[in-house]
Amino acid sequence: MDLVLQSIVNGLIQGGFYSLFAIGLVLIFGVMRVVNFAHGELVMVGAFTIWVVHAQFGIGYIPAIAVAIVLVTVIGLLMERVLFRPTRADPLAGLICSIGVLFILQVIATLVGGDGPSKQVPPPYHGTLVLFEMIRIPYQRVFSLVVSAAALGGLWFFLTRSKFGWALRAVAMDREVAALQGINTNKISIVAISVGAALAGLAGGLVAPLGNINPHMGHNVIVTAFIVTIVGGVGSLSGAILAAILYAMFHTFVTVYFGATIATIAGLTLMVVVLIVKPTGIMGVKVSE
Repeated sequence: MDLVLQSIVNGLIQGGFYSLFAIGLVLIFGVMRVVNFAHGELVMVGAFTIWVVHAQFGIGYIPAIAVAIVLVTVIGLLMERVLFRPTRADPLAGLICSIGVLFILQVIATLVGGDGPSKQVPPPYHGTLVLFEMIRIPYQRVFSLVVSAAALGGLWFFLTRSKFGWALRAVAMDREVAALQGINTNKISIVAISVGAALAGLAGGLVAPLGNINPHMGHNVIVTAFIVTIVGGVGSLSGAILAAILYAMFHTFVTVYFGATIATIAGLTLMVVVLIVKPTGIMGVKVSE
C-alpha cells in the first residue's frame, strides 16, 4: 500500500513536468500549425542553463530559473521570426526547420558541456517531507510541484481572463476567421511561442536538479510530449493536462513494477490504442473538412 501511495504522489509530480512542456507544444501547434520537433531541446537548454548559471557560477537557483526562461523564450522568438513565419504556408518546411534547430542546439550544448558524462545539479532544497509516516517527498520535488501548479494556474488565468488569451484561443480555433475579426495573427503567434518556450524553459529548470542533464535529453521529452498531446487530443489544452497526469501515473506505475524501458514501450502502445479507439484523443474534437 505504501508503494502504491508513493507512486501516486510521484506520478502527480511527474504529471506537472509533462503538462508544462506538452502544453507548450500544443500552444505552438494550435496557433502556428507547425510541429516543433525542437521543443524537447528547448527543455534541454533550460536544464543546461541551470547547470551553467547555478551549478557552475553559483548564482541562486531562482534567478537561474529566470535566466533559463528568458533564454529559451528568446530562442523561441528567433525561431518564430526567422524560421516559422517565412514557412507558414508550408508546414512541412517548418517541421524540417525545427529538426535543424534540434541538431544545432544539441551541438551547442555539447560544446558548452563537453562530451563527458551527464551533468548533475545539486538539489537546492534539501530534506524530505513525510506524510502519514508512509509517503516521502523530497522538498525539491515539492517545490517543483508547487511551481508547476502555479504556472498552469497562471496560464489558465491568462487564457480565460486576458485579451491576449482570448485572441490566442480564437486564432487556435480558426486563424483565418480570427484575422477577419481584426486579430493580428503575427502578434498572437509571437505570444504563443513566447508562452510555449517559457514553459519549456521552466520545465527544464525544474527538472535540472532531479535528473541527469545531457545534450540528448530532449529526445525523451519530445516523445513524451507527443504521446501526451495525441492522447489528450491535438490542440486541446485541457486534454493535454489530463493526459499528462494520466500518462505520468501510468508511466510511474509501469516503471516501478516492470522498469523504465517497458514503461516507454507501454506508453507508445497506449498512444496507438487511443488512436485506434478514439482518433481525436480524449478531449479532441473532430473537425469537418
